[in-house]
Amino acid sequence: MFAVIKTGGKQYRVAKDDVIVVEKLAGDAGAKVTFDQVLMTGDGNSVKVGKDVGNVTVTGELIETAKGDKVTVFKKRRRNTYRRKIGHRQTETRVKITAIGK
Repeated sequence: MFAVIKTGGKQYRVAKDDVIVVEKLAGDAGAKVTFDQVLMTGDGNSVKVGKDVGNVTVTGELIETAKGDKVTVFKKRRRNTYRRKIGHRQTETRVKITAIGK
């Protein structure tokens, strides 16, 4: 069985025992998290979308919160001696999906 969940403005296709990387979630390692915004569910035979999904929730366990890879932003205007270089590391959370169901 799989589900499509929405968290942090993004959608993820998940199944039991999957590990996903999402934007930072509150909580310590080992804490339980529940995703209520389930957009779609399905198994090998049928797919439920929208209102047909009902009250299905996806449960997961926080593994760790860490910083992601650095993204470098470089601005330059030619012939004007204008150069700016900055970096940014987004905080990410790894979540292991433990159950999909009501």
